Amino acid sequence: MIAVIDIEDIGSGRLMPGDGATYHAVTYRVLVFKPLRGELVEGNVVELMDFGAFIRMGPLDGLCHVSQICDDFITQDSKGSSLLGKETGRTLAEGDMVRARVTSISFESGNKSGKLGLTMRQPFLGKIGPDNSWIEEDVKAARGESKKKK
Repeated sequence: MIAVIDIEDIGSGRLMPGDGATYHAVTYRVLVFKPLRGELVEGNVVELMDFGAFIRMGPLDGLCHVSQICDDFITQDSKGSSLLGKETGRTLAEGDMVRARVTSISFESGNKSGKLGLTMRQPFLGKIGPDNSWIEEDVKAARGESKKKK
């Protein structure tokens, strides 16, 4: 649940012995984010590790494993500030905006935060932005305007 949008009705309260709170039946509307498997999401890279990138999509974070970042061998630079594609030259750094697809969802019962698995290996997914956009490279390659590095 992200936010309560509207409270439609608050019923009469009930007191419980030994408890200072009041309990009310409430009817309300809420805004929720429930990711679905296969859904496209956009978010910001918030943390890079040698095993992948954590991407924040609103209230949730997802993990894009290094094997799912792109069709290339990925290494972390010596400072740990970016992930580098060996042959494509593609880079991914903290703060980069990306488009990814949800591949796995794991929410345990009663747990507020779950785990989301993401991929950016499919065409037209990956880094978005004015400089060095992977998606723009894919669009140009699809149009035959330029060859992607392999």
